[in-house]
Amino acid sequence: MANYILADNQELTRFAVESLLCRDERSVVYHAFDKAGLIQLLKEHESATVVLDYTLFDFVDVEQLVIVSERFALSQWLLLSDTLSPDFLRKVVYATHQFSIVYKDCRLGELREALQALARHGRYISQRALEVLVSRQQEAEEPSLLTATERAIVVGIAQGKTTREIAAERYSSVHTVITHRKNIFRKLGVNTAHEVVKYALRAGLINPSEFYI
Repeated sequence: MANYILADNQELTRFAVESLLCRDERSVVYHAFDKAGLIQLLKEHESATVVLDYTLFDFVDVEQLVIVSERFALSQWLLLSDTLSPDFLRKVVYATHQFSIVYKDCRLGELREALQALARHGRYISQRALEVLVSRQQEAEEPSLLTATERAIVVGIAQGKTTREIAAERYSSVHTVITHRKNIFRKLGVNTAHEVVKYALRAGLINPSEFYI
C-alpha cells in the first residue's frame, strides 16, 4: 500500500493529482491544508509521498521546508508548483534527495512519470527545472535593481502591511501593487514575502526596526 499526502490548496490540482493516484487501488490519499496538518499526517505515515505546492502553503521559507523533510527522512516529496525561483530550486535539489520537481503546466505524461519514479523510490527532476538549474543566463538578482517604488513596497511588506493597505498608501490599484510584488519576487529570486524581507534586511534595503515581528 502506498500513502500519499496532497498538500495543495488549489482544488483543481488536488482533483487532478488524486485522480491519477487513485487509479492504483493500493494507493491511499490524505489531504493537508497547512503545515501543521501536514506534519501531523507525516507523524502517522512517515514513509508517505508528499505532493506539495510550496508557493500556496504556509512554510516560512525553504529552510523550514528542508527541516521538515529531514525530520521525516523516510518521506518523499514531489514539488508541484506554477513557478519556483532558481535559488529555491538549488537549495532543495542539493539539500536532500527527497525532493522531486514538476511544474503545473507540464504534460500529463510528465506528471505520471514523476509519480511512477516516486513509486519506485526514485527521483524525478523535470526538464524545465534542470534547465533553470544549469542555466548561466539568469537575470541578475542584486537588490540595487529594485526601483524606488519596489523598495517602498518591500518596506511595506516588512511592516506587515497588506497589499490593499500598501496600494491605498501609494494611491495605486491593488493590481499595480501585485504586479510590483511579482517583479520583486522575480528580481530577488524568492517565493514568499518572508524571504523578501530576509533578503532586504541582509542587503540593507530596510532598517531592522521596520521589520514586522
